[in-house]
Amino acid sequence: MPRRLVTGATDFAEQFAALVAAKRETEADVDAAVASILDEVRRRGDAAVLDYTKRFDRLTLTAQTMRIGAAEIAAAVDACARDTLDALRFAAARIEDYHRRQMPDDLDYVDAVGTRLGARWRSIAAAGLYVPGGTAAYPSSVLMNAIPARVAGVPRIAMVVPSPDGVLNPLVLAAASLAGVTEIYRIGGAQAVGALAYGTATIAAVDKIVGPGNAYVAAAKRRVFGTVGIDMIAGPSEILIIGDGSTDPEWIAMDLFSQAEHDEMAQAILLTPDREYRAAVLAAIERLLPSMPRRAIIETSLASRGALVLVRDLEQACAIANRVAPEHLEISTREPRRWLAHIRHAGSIFLGSFSSEALGDYCAGPNHVLPTSRTARFSSPLGVADFQKRSSVIEVSAVGARTLGATAARLARGEGLVAHARSAELRMAPPAAPEGAA
Repeated sequence: MPRRLVTGATDFAEQFAALVAAKRETEADVDAAVASILDEVRRRGDAAVLDYTKRFDRLTLTAQTMRIGAAEIAAAVDACARDTLDALRFAAARIEDYHRRQMPDDLDYVDAVGTRLGARWRSIAAAGLYVPGGTAAYPSSVLMNAIPARVAGVPRIAMVVPSPDGVLNPLVLAAASLAGVTEIYRIGGAQAVGALAYGTATIAAVDKIVGPGNAYVAAAKRRVFGTVGIDMIAGPSEILIIGDGSTDPEWIAMDLFSQAEHDEMAQAILLTPDREYRAAVLAAIERLLPSMPRRAIIETSLASRGALVLVRDLEQACAIANRVAPEHLEISTREPRRWLAHIRHAGSIFLGSFSSEALGDYCAGPNHVLPTSRTARFSSPLGVADFQKRSSVIEVSAVGARTLGATAARLARGEGLVAHARSAELRMAPPAAPEGAA
């Protein structure tokens, strides 16, 4: 069962700090192994990728069979249940609509000295999408990663997905087809990250790698950052719920379960000022837990990382939420927008009793790739901007060259950069009149 804490207790600060600061990343020492794998892929290309795929996924491939062809993708789509495909299409349409509204506008204006300034947004040329594979796969993650890339205008979206023992969930391929993925390779692990980052004879290098993975994938993404961009290093799932007692306790219990069932290292916390409500939620947890297929995972997660916290009031709850900076924040109160104004740090915020986090995972529209482990203090959900970059545009007039040049030259000389100063000064003189002019 989750621990029960009270903010008024003398040891609350210490206990809560230990709860949220607990190391929730995978503890295996994988960095050395990943470094070796990436070095092999960089040196040996396809041969290394194929060797590691045979070793880790028990799958023998060739350079020709790494890529999944159109016929196999079509067969996978045909193998999916029609109602599930309809659900995928519905979710994809909502995700695309939301992300199209994120498209930035270029900037273009002329200032007071006649200098034309602006900024232009252009997509990256190629995105690499990592998708966990096997039977426990997540087609929703394919939609959430690929659709923003396509909306951003990325012309090439290359997906890697491991298929241990040759097993691959057809829904993953269906989602990839629906989302506009242009290439799919049946490889995974650090070797797949290396192939996307460095390129091989079969797989061209990409500009940015996105998508979740295990500890080896996370370590590989850390190591290739700089050669390519990455989205984030995601930790275990998190949910924090602020409740005033107005939402059915069973709803809250199930919302806590929805994140706890992901992973034994996941975190689920309730903050409420109502002691009786906290007891009702705990009773609902005890009542509902035996019916959960992933009961063992939920139980371990709640016992080690979960908490039901009795707070002084909702204002204090918001202050605690800002300290935690959770991946998912539910404000399950009578006046949720009133308390939204108090929130500064959260990945995705769900307002009101009917806004369950699960809807955000699949089909609400906003992206479910979110910052974890307090990184919502300085980062944002995955979106269109992650697949674009901005260039500044500067077009200086003759008048502007004289006006700006004087300032630039003065500052450059102050920094001891004479060539900078002279470069500006040479353009400050009025242009010479053409020969033969009166």
